[in-house]
Amino acid sequence: MTSSTISLTRESAQREQRSRTWFILKRNPLVLIGAAVVIIWVLVAIFAPMIAPFAPLVQNVSERLQGPSSVHLWGTDELGRDVYSRVLYGARITIPAGVAVIIIGSIIGSAVGAVAGYLGGVSDEIIMRVTELFMAFPTIILAMAITAALGADIRNAIIALVIVWWPSYARLMRSLVMEVKHHDYVDAARCIGASDPYILVRSILPNCFAPAIVLTTLDIGNAILTFAGLSFLGLGPEPTSPEWGRMVAIGIDFFDQWWMWLFPGLAIASLVMAFNFIGDGLRDISDPRLRGTKS
Repeated sequence: MTSSTISLTRESAQREQRSRTWFILKRNPLVLIGAAVVIIWVLVAIFAPMIAPFAPLVQNVSERLQGPSSVHLWGTDELGRDVYSRVLYGARITIPAGVAVIIIGSIIGSAVGAVAGYLGGVSDEIIMRVTELFMAFPTIILAMAITAALGADIRNAIIALVIVWWPSYARLMRSLVMEVKHHDYVDAARCIGASDPYILVRSILPNCFAPAIVLTTLDIGNAILTFAGLSFLGLGPEPTSPEWGRMVAIGIDFFDQWWMWLFPGLAIASLVMAFNFIGDGLRDISDPRLRGTKS
């Protein structure tokens, strides 16, 4: 096969992939909506100091517990702090925390799972038994225990969530590597004398990333929700922090002042749903069963 033929085949495959992706996006517009919501929240987090009309920690007790108005769009809390400004600044805490948990957890879990799946045998058994030990406990319960042991702050909450999140990526990557490592191109790499690390990194892992990326996108929303849950329980940032989960917890104590818990709760819900929409769309795009379904 000539180089020109290979190039044409590659271009044809790329065009087919773009066509199939666009077809799935048209059939599932929620993906675009989710992407738009995530982009908006990311921009809000970046430009919060320019958008927020008030500083998030400034107290004005004379204006405490005021409802939404032209001055305070989303009302004020029990200390007279502007809820709208605090929700905007809260995006700078909750979004980076959720993303950091998934990035670190996925890297650790994928590395552990890839090594276990490639080595197999006794090494695989030991690694997976340790993984299953972590997965034996409910996520939020184990995260609560670890955070309580380490101390309640943002860093420790992130560490706790990383500890409980990496096993799911280890199991996924192990199963993918065990499937891919028996393909012919992997055997060909061994025949030409490629080392095990080279085969794992260059030949196997690139063919395992698509399902992991889908899981990562879905898990960002779950991590944000779990981080907010820890903050709600008092195991996250300090009480004065404008973190969404903590704001909801304080708002529950003033349930009649609905704006205190409604708006940070809606912020959490919108971001979690947006990442779920994106993850569902990526799963459809990467699903080989959808090939050839265009009409």
